[in-house]
Amino acid sequence: MRINLRGLVLALTVLSAIAATANALYASYLVQRDQLIANTLESNRVYAAKLAESTGHFLKSAQQQLAYSARHLASQVHAPAVLAAEVARLREQANDFNSVGVISADGVILATTQTFASFVGTRVDSPGSRAALQARQPLISKPYVSIAGNMLVNLSHPIHSNDGRYLGYIAGTIYLRHESALQELLGKHHYQDGSSLYVVDRDGQLIYHVETARIGENVMHNPVVAAVTRGQSGAQRVANTRGVDMLAGYAAEPLSGWGIIAQRPAHITLEPIYELTWALIRYAAPLALAFLLAIWWCARLISLPLSQLATNVEHHDVAVAMQRVQSVKAWYFEAERLKRAVMSSFSTLQDKIGKLNQANMTDPLTGLRNRRGTQEAVEQWQTGGTPFAVVALDIDHFKRVNDTHGHPKGDDVIRGMAELMQECSRPSDVLCRSGGEEFLMLLPNVGMKEAAQVAERLRLHTADRPLHGVAGITVSAGVAQWPSCGAEIDGVFQAADAALYAAKEQGRNRVVMHIA
Repeated sequence: MRINLRGLVLALTVLSAIAATANALYASYLVQRDQLIANTLESNRVYAAKLAESTGHFLKSAQQQLAYSARHLASQVHAPAVLAAEVARLREQANDFNSVGVISADGVILATTQTFASFVGTRVDSPGSRAALQARQPLISKPYVSIAGNMLVNLSHPIHSNDGRYLGYIAGTIYLRHESALQELLGKHHYQDGSSLYVVDRDGQLIYHVETARIGENVMHNPVVAAVTRGQSGAQRVANTRGVDMLAGYAAEPLSGWGIIAQRPAHITLEPIYELTWALIRYAAPLALAFLLAIWWCARLISLPLSQLATNVEHHDVAVAMQRVQSVKAWYFEAERLKRAVMSSFSTLQDKIGKLNQANMTDPLTGLRNRRGTQEAVEQWQTGGTPFAVVALDIDHFKRVNDTHGHPKGDDVIRGMAELMQECSRPSDVLCRSGGEEFLMLLPNVGMKEAAQVAERLRLHTADRPLHGVAGITVSAGVAQWPSCGAEIDGVFQAADAALYAAKEQGRNRVVMHIA
């Protein structure tokens, strides 16, 4: 059952309204999404830059404290009590370090905080100590595990005597997995919206993360980390190492080479958009329902005249149908125009039927007759006793044309073949497309030899001329003649097909006459 006009009008209106609303909602979503993403990226960039600045101030202050102590101890490295007092003072003064130690030029611990006093006199061979002894300049080490088993970074400053001799260094450690001044600085993250913060060193190794178990993990394959370790600052949308879509802002801290990354999951950022969209839909629903009822009523008024016209036209009695159509109240222009058209259409109905019959006997692709149209001519010749020849044609290797050039080009070749047949035939000849690439030429009052000559001429023209841009097309042909092939009409067509089959068997691109 097909939908009526009322349903079509209603459906079209509803679909249009839905499409317009959906388009507006989607456009609003895109604008708000882009704005939220841009704002979040900028907010995270600014926050990361602020923390990078604060971290830089913290590290610079810590280095200055170490530098002061190094100058103070330049002439006191052989006074254990002085070293111990200075270490204790530095540890307690600002609480910037978890531990403080003085290391000699040969790597022996001369003094350290009370917690690790048992290590005094021990040679330390940690990565941080080796780096400090080798560099002999202020240094912030890479993260490493100390001899006490703590993951930390080491801030060191060389100690030189008054005459410039290198005496060792003083170092302060900052724990990465335990409470420390750095943890306190970076942990003051006031956002409650799913945002998070992490810090990497210049090699992409985590030195701060809310998940302390991940500290020490290398995340260099994260594009944001790769950028910040090159000293860049900025913001971008990126999938983190766990595949979570993040909006990240990042900033480099130049003193240490560390990178600060502030990030927020994209889905949390976009949650307000979804809530807003559903709110808009809820508020718009009552008005939309009222709108649909109004459209339904209007659709009924519009469809009524057309429905009456359609019902009355179906009546089998033309006179009654015309009377009923005349009584329809067509209150708008299109309905009135349709009413007049229906009234005038009855007078031209027979003419259209005749044209339809003509079209029913014609091949739509080539304009040649089809088998039904051919049968009509054959019956007339048979009734009048008119002899005729049949040329059965087939395009050689037509499947190869379709495979090589495509079906549209194959259709062009078929049309070109039909045009060539028309050029090589008389007005009285009947030309037919009998199958996909198969054709018939019916030549009245023509003998077998003359028909073979026509077929040969057509074969030569086909081989010499590209058909709609496709060269190398050849045809095979079989020729038969009625009534020499027998009184039955079917016999001449079978004979032509047999001759065509023989032409194919003999190598194609040739004409074969049926031998009775």
